[in-house]
Amino acid sequence: MLVGCYGASRRCRGSLEWVAVTSVILVIAVFWLAYSNGANDNFKGVATLYGSATADYGQSLKLATIATIVGSVVSLLLASTLAKAFSGNGLVPPSLAGDPSLLIAVGAAGAVTILLGTFVGMPTSTTHALTGALLGVSFVAGGAQAPIGKLWSSFFLPLLVSPVLAIVGASLVYPALKAIRQYMGVSSETCVCVGTEQTPLLAGAGESLPIGLGSAAMTLSVAPAAQCVQRYQGRVVGLDAQTAVDGLHYFSAAAVCFARAVNDTPKIAALLLAGGLAGGAHWVLGLVAAAMAVGGWLNARRVAETMSRRITDLNAGQGLTGNLVTAALVLGASHLGVPVSTTHVSCGSLFGMGFATGATRWKTVGAILLAWATTLPCGALLGAAAFWMLMHLGGL
Repeated sequence: MLVGCYGASRRCRGSLEWVAVTSVILVIAVFWLAYSNGANDNFKGVATLYGSATADYGQSLKLATIATIVGSVVSLLLASTLAKAFSGNGLVPPSLAGDPSLLIAVGAAGAVTILLGTFVGMPTSTTHALTGALLGVSFVAGGAQAPIGKLWSSFFLPLLVSPVLAIVGASLVYPALKAIRQYMGVSSETCVCVGTEQTPLLAGAGESLPIGLGSAAMTLSVAPAAQCVQRYQGRVVGLDAQTAVDGLHYFSAAAVCFARAVNDTPKIAALLLAGGLAGGAHWVLGLVAAAMAVGGWLNARRVAETMSRRITDLNAGQGLTGNLVTAALVLGASHLGVPVSTTHVSCGSLFGMGFATGATRWKTVGAILLAWATTLPCGALLGAAAFWMLMHLGGL
């Protein structure tokens, strides 16, 4: 940690008292950030399960929680480069890279930014929030020497390109998979409800119409769109088509949650690693994973509704396609150490699916894009303010 004093009236930052106080505050800030991340991000991988009615909310949340914990546990092996990227090295003066005031400011600013998005039900990028906080701190610490060039090449460019790649990927992959399905003779059918209870002959939308089937009086009703579920009829490699799609859909949803945890956990743990509090790092990752899981379990509902039902209509095949595109991009970026946003990639896949099917809800898309546009400046302002207060007000 940094050793030195900021004027005679302020405490020596290398003192044991300073180190103890800032260490406690840093731990609180980091686990607050992890909780916020879980609340906003944990459900994103399973949003297509819930949105396509393949699983209910509780089932989806359980799968997301388990996959997130597993991804966090293995993240140190697959994505150690990301921890270095978000320790502040190269974005702030080298003398401040491990300073507890910087790390506290970044963690707290990121947590507040993400919680604001969660409160209004908007999927918010942890990567953007942390990058914005680092940017705000870098301006306060380095002034005109803030490394805009490095920010652009190492952070901004991947964050801008990743959702575009997801949109294009989903838009191209879904029609291709649909053509393959049709070539294999697997059809898609919407549910029709048949019962024995008669109703009036004049039926409105969502009501039943009695019909004659031989000697028996039956009723035929077409459910409202919100209650209808598309199912696949046919066989693939000897398996029932719907069963095969559902199995792959569950697997892909778990893969996205796993990939997100692999990508996000090192970014959060990096704040403790840079502060010298991690030891062997394994216990830090475990606690970060636990905080993420708790945040998702308690506060995921609002973002879940936005991701699952307000962007576009989904069936199981469309949800599967979106998840495959998201998992491929996020896992690839984690392996390369590129800090892409799982939020941008997963939402981009859903945007692309809406483009391919013509079912995009543009009002929701516009609101999400606005949230994205404000995440980084919000994080930057909060990070700059928090760092300035810690450095100049002497409150600690």
